[in-house]
Amino acid sequence: MLIAFVLLNGLLLLPALALPGPAPWLALEALVIWWLLHHLPDQRKRLVILFSGFYALMAWLVVADALVRQSFGRGLNLYLEIDLLDAAWHLLHSNLGVVGAVLVILTLLLVAMAVAWLFRRVGLHLARGLPVQGRPLWLGTAGLLALAMLTPWVGSPALAFVANQGSLIVHTHEASEAFRVKLDEAPAAARQAQALPALADTDVVLAFVESYGISGLTDDRYRPVLGPRLENLAEQLDAAGLTVATGRLASPIQGGQSWLGHLSVLSGQWINSQLAYETFLSRAYPTLINDFRLTGHHTLAVMPAITMDWPEGRLFGYHQIYDHDMLDYQGPAFNWVTVPDQYTWHRFEQLRQATPTPVFAELALISSHAPWVPILQVLEDWDSIGDGEVFQQWEGMGEAPVSLWRDPERVREHYIQAIDYALAVAGDYASRYLTDDTLLFILGDHQPAPLITGDNASKDVIVHVISRNPALVAPFVSGELPGFRPGTLPDTATPGAPMNHFRAFMLKQFGET
Repeated sequence: MLIAFVLLNGLLLLPALALPGPAPWLALEALVIWWLLHHLPDQRKRLVILFSGFYALMAWLVVADALVRQSFGRGLNLYLEIDLLDAAWHLLHSNLGVVGAVLVILTLLLVAMAVAWLFRRVGLHLARGLPVQGRPLWLGTAGLLALAMLTPWVGSPALAFVANQGSLIVHTHEASEAFRVKLDEAPAAARQAQALPALADTDVVLAFVESYGISGLTDDRYRPVLGPRLENLAEQLDAAGLTVATGRLASPIQGGQSWLGHLSVLSGQWINSQLAYETFLSRAYPTLINDFRLTGHHTLAVMPAITMDWPEGRLFGYHQIYDHDMLDYQGPAFNWVTVPDQYTWHRFEQLRQATPTPVFAELALISSHAPWVPILQVLEDWDSIGDGEVFQQWEGMGEAPVSLWRDPERVREHYIQAIDYALAVAGDYASRYLTDDTLLFILGDHQPAPLITGDNASKDVIVHVISRNPALVAPFVSGELPGFRPGTLPDTATPGAPMNHFRAFMLKQFGET
């Protein structure tokens, strides 16, 4: 019976893995179950089945918590995660295929079933060994409780986990409501678009590089690759007669949900959850898109990762959204990467040259999105890109993601190689195609997952500001945005301003006030 109790206690300690601080040695729930099994002998089998199902769910949530922490750098929040199920399926399906994605889901279900089976076996074994009379049980329970009073390693992890999720739900709901009220009660002037006359004749491009974070320079594992790449970029841009300044901004997210970082930059609001994202879009609040429309720009979004209907996109107010199908790409997809960055830049330049008015564009560059395989080479002849069939030469190259991801160290190597490719392409585009009346921002959307950065890494991303006109770059090294300085290397010692400061800065420097 003692062995059964020890096993039961071990199972009941599983939720502690999803809680901060050290795990206790003794779960008080084990004593409660022991007591119930003794005092309700006619209900023992039913109780064991009930608790088995409950703790199977607990085990599944603990696994989910571990996955969320490794993906997004935060703990599980059921209030938020329910909105990400579709995105999670799409990510699994894109990287692993239907069979692989289904196998992952079945594995998670099998984990829950295994915990339920083990709990039931242990519970029934414990119930069969309980004495008919209560005195021995009471003596044993009293002894364990006395021991609990003498050690800090006693807790109630299951109840603490449930209480923690309840607290998160309440807090998240309150934060969502507070954000809604903030938008609804904002002054009328704040709910109106504002023109940027100093950029009236300038093409302005926001090019988000997937997972381009500050860890690429502050982490010893990545600096030997990214450092030389940025030094080469500085030489390349200087040779092309371009001025560049570089700094950093703090993203609201890590590891995924790029659209939250995009909207934080565009809106001037801190969009740190899907709830905040949906709340903002439902309020017709202005963004830089509206500001540039008012200025007279043709506004467009180049979104190669959008492969399905995107109703939210219409709420942004772009004149035109170029999703995967609209980009007319005829080459292969590379796992999750539906379109390589070089084609995205190539197609954007075609669109820009075909537009008679100044352009404001948002680009989502996805070659540095997980699983970071294969790593392409930069095509020297941009005229050969055409409709993208030239990328057929890399179809089927590289190992399968499921093979690569068995080795975290090799995953990290591929990550920084993908970033290197993305910056090589971006630098090549800028040096070839930037005109005198263009202001280009190359910036990250968020840091990669903790698997890449390690725990407790900064959430800052790197931002490059590039133009042939030095006057357009000068405001960014004025000191108003911390961490910016001339060149391609940011100040690694100075944390960046939050992403939502970007719109206000742009309006102040280039607007009417």
